[in-house]
Parts: sequence; C-alpha cells; structure tokens
Amino acid sequence: MMLSFFDQFMSPTYMGVPLIALAITLPWILYPAPTSRWVNNRLLTLQGWFINRLNQQIFLPINQGGHKWAILLTSLKIFLITLNILGLLPYTFTPTTQLSLNMAFAVPLWLATVIIGMRNQPTAALGHLLPEGTPTPLIPVLIIIETISLFIRPLALGVRLTANLTAGHLLIQLIATAAFVLLPMMPTVAILTATVLFLLTLLEVAVAMIQAYVFVLLLSLYLQENV
Repeated sequence: MMLSFFDQFMSPTYMGVPLIALAITLPWILYPAPTSRWVNNRLLTLQGWFINRLNQQIFLPINQGGHKWAILLTSLKIFLITLNILGLLPYTFTPTTQLSLNMAFAVPLWLATVIIGMRNQPTAALGHLLPEGTPTPLIPVLIIIETISLFIRPLALGVRLTANLTAGHLLIQLIATAAFVLLPMMPTVAILTATVLFLLTLLEVAVAMIQAYVFVLLLSLYLQENV
C-alpha cells in the first residue's frame, strides 16, 4: 500500500538488497547488437539514424579535440533516454529520479571537462572567471561570482534532471488518482481527466527524451569551453 505520493521514488529492495543496480543494468539488453551485414534491419537503421542526428546537433560546434568524447556522451544520452522512458511504465522504478545517481553522472564528467581545460589551456580556462573589460573595483566580486557559478554547474545538471522527472511522475499520479476517484461519482469528468492524463503521458515521454538530451548538451557546452 502506498503511504504517500513520494513512496514511488524510493529505491525498491528484495530481501534487503537494493534493486537500483538491476534497474540500471537491464536497459542495455533492450538495444539490438550491431551486425556485420551490409544491410541492417529497420530497427537498427532507425536507431543509427536517430543517434547520428542527435550527435550532429551536439558535436557540430565542438572542434576535433572534443570528438573523442563522442562515444561516452552518446552512450550516456541513450542510457538516460532509456531509463527515463522505462520509468513511465506502470510498476517500474525510475533511477534518474534519484539525485544521488544524477550527481554521480554530472560531477565526474563536469570535473573531467574542467581538468582538461586546466591542463590544455590554463590561461583560457582561468580567463572564463573574469569577463573582458571588467572595471577594476568589480574584479574581486566577479571572480567570486564566476567561481561559484562554475561549481554550481554539476549541481544544476543533477537537480534539473531530478526535478523535471519527479514533477512529471507526481503530476501523472495525482491526475490518475483523481480520475480513479471521480469515476464512480462523475463518469464524464473522469473520462475528461483520463484524456488529460493520456495527453500528459505523451508530454512526459517528450520530456524524458528532452531532459536526457539537455543533460548531454550542457556537458558538451562545458567541454567546448575547455578544448
């Protein structure tokens, strides 16, 4: 029995063992493995076209040095999209509603972009902390502000993904509960509520894909500043 609307975001356990590792591992088996054939089936062709289109949007403004990250960011993007969409199915658990998991993705990748910038072009990397043409009295204040904004980036990445998915799941559950309660009393209103629920579910599918895309896009922008 669900005690509150937030119980759906608790990590499920079986015999005291958290199942979040299983929820993270299983999505990879849903994707077909590439073959050595000259002509692939429709699913592989659609999958390759979809990945190529997204990669063109992400890596177009990045120079050749940043293209080494293509495999990593593409895998992360597909992984997040899969987890987000599978979480919309009934009786499933969405690992990306956990801030700890999203921060585990955001912090190491953001830190890697900062380290690359400090190693390859330290002057340009430190130059981002002070905009050109800043008045002398404002230099200490702006350096502090830009430093804080730099360290807030991974937190913003994780919180954005967590908040959007959590809000969507809560809204779906609220409207579904309302439709279920109104059905015996006001069937017409319940049908209208169920229609709204269906449209909201379609919207949440789009949000699940967009949020994964935004997560990887922001990481690519951070990478662009440092390569």
